[in-house]
Amino acid sequence: MDNHIHLALNASDRSYFAILKKEIHAMAIAGGFSGKRIAEIDIIVAEIVTNLVKHAGGGQVLAKLIEENGKQGIELISIDNGPGMTDVTRMVADGVSTTNTLGNGLGAMKRLSDFFQIYSLKNWGTVILIRVFDKLPVKAFKSEIRSVIIPKPGETASGDDFFSIVNKEHIKLFLGDGLGHGPEAAKAMQVAGAAFMECGYTDPVEIIRHLNVAVKRTRGLVGTVAIFDLATKKWRICGVGNIITKVLSAGNSKNYLAYNGIIGLNVPNTLNAQEIPHEDGQYILMSSDGLKTRWDTAKYTSILRYDLSILCASLIKDFARLTDDMSVIACKINL
Repeated sequence: MDNHIHLALNASDRSYFAILKKEIHAMAIAGGFSGKRIAEIDIIVAEIVTNLVKHAGGGQVLAKLIEENGKQGIELISIDNGPGMTDVTRMVADGVSTTNTLGNGLGAMKRLSDFFQIYSLKNWGTVILIRVFDKLPVKAFKSEIRSVIIPKPGETASGDDFFSIVNKEHIKLFLGDGLGHGPEAAKAMQVAGAAFMECGYTDPVEIIRHLNVAVKRTRGLVGTVAIFDLATKKWRICGVGNIITKVLSAGNSKNYLAYNGIIGLNVPNTLNAQEIPHEDGQYILMSSDGLKTRWDTAKYTSILRYDLSILCASLIKDFARLTDDMSVIACKINL
């Protein structure tokens, strides 16, 4: 599986546990983790699924291999629509367990993880984010870039995909959605992603035109490119097709309107990039049409205090159509 894509695993009841544990165990082996670390990941997964069934009536676990500053890891996201937690701090205290499970509850997940966060709202549910590394990476970037991408239920390949480039001058983001879904849509995005990663242009319009040529022999795609210039401290955004892009900051929301068309088939002759200055606390969100059009972040109290993967997963939780590939990406620049 593409390392950009989360494997979505059903945890609605105990009948799914064996498959879920086997899949994540195999992923950890593929990620090159030590035997000790794999055993600890197994404990974390056992705690996740037990909590989902006993406290939330089931849910979903997302898993993918990740790389941060050259260090390999695994990311696990637990999502449920349960009653939520009224006292997260107490429940996370190591040794507290209401189910007498192997690791003694959420505290064991935190203790065995390199990164651990819980976001929970009453009568909404809970999102738990866990990252485990064989060797802990050193924090180095001024940008936080996160994504949650899930294939259409029943598919293993995703026509949605996301690529990013971070250097001393620019932060470049590209979210695309190959037409339809399945292997051919994924192939279109693989070609587009390779073209984006090797493209030296710093103008999103030029990048879109470069992609348009590169994917001519595929079924085509829709996509948006956003580039942040670290010198001018401005975003420049250009997109073709139905990728939703929002730039949000305190009390301010700007929606980018993409051009009609299909990259690889009919890109408009005239394209212009929208320019948006940076503000403190600003972040950019993109989503494919695998999410309902009218998604928003208003109800997620204090969610920006958390890792942006929590926000991406929350939008998937509440607004996924479940009839197509689904993707949300988020980026925040810390200047």
